[in-house]
Amino acid sequence: MLERSRLKTALLAAATGALVLTAGCAGAGGKNKDTAYVARDVDTLYAAAKERLNQGRTKQAAALFDEVERQHPYSPWARRAQLMSAFSYYAARDYNKAIQSAQRFLSIHPGNKDAPYAYYLVAMCYYEQISDVTRDQKTTEQAKQALTDIIRRYPTTSYASDAKLKLDLVNDHLAGKEMTIGRSYENSGKWLAATLRFRNVVDNFQTTSHTPEALFRLVESYLSLGVPEEAQKAAAVLERNYPGSKWYARAYKLMKKYAPEAAAA
Repeated sequence: MLERSRLKTALLAAATGALVLTAGCAGAGGKNKDTAYVARDVDTLYAAAKERLNQGRTKQAAALFDEVERQHPYSPWARRAQLMSAFSYYAARDYNKAIQSAQRFLSIHPGNKDAPYAYYLVAMCYYEQISDVTRDQKTTEQAKQALTDIIRRYPTTSYASDAKLKLDLVNDHLAGKEMTIGRSYENSGKWLAATLRFRNVVDNFQTTSHTPEALFRLVESYLSLGVPEEAQKAAAVLERNYPGSKWYARAYKLMKKYAPEAAAA
């Protein structure tokens, strides 16, 4: 909860600080009375939306920011309201609408200086929806793609720096999912299916905390499949990269017990 509170504060600071407009731009809106809501001049409407946001009434704030754009689409405040709407939906944990608002901003203003923030907001919406490893990881994959997109598009920004840190956590999470499935296959005696999961961790998530165990599980699985040569290769990689780990100690005992010739090779 503390991390999310800090992230929310940082996103709000970025949303308000990066989007600078002069007060002289604010008075351009008309005052037609036949709109769905009571029409107001743009600065009054925007101020009302900002007030709701400051009060924590995030859904009302989002609706009012949307109304800024609807009533005053050609005002310089419309662009600002689009991003503030996206942030307000994010703060309300209405992640789908937050993503839609941010992506709409990007479709209209792809080269805008605030585009990195919009991409980052989309990534955070996916990131905060990551579920535990026992559930479907579609959102985790979407978070990974969105974070990778930020790093690729804006490598020198603070958004990219934070995205790299979060990407490490996302990869660790995805590797954990693979390990959970692999262990389940092992427990069911489905050794070949298990090796595919553990091999995926070793090949595609090798910098995560799950790699040593994945190598050990490969030793187990290959020995159970009757291919000690492959088990020895996995054990050798484990010894070379994690010689002091408990997983290497366990792999060594297995090799010595069930494939002493391969272990001695």
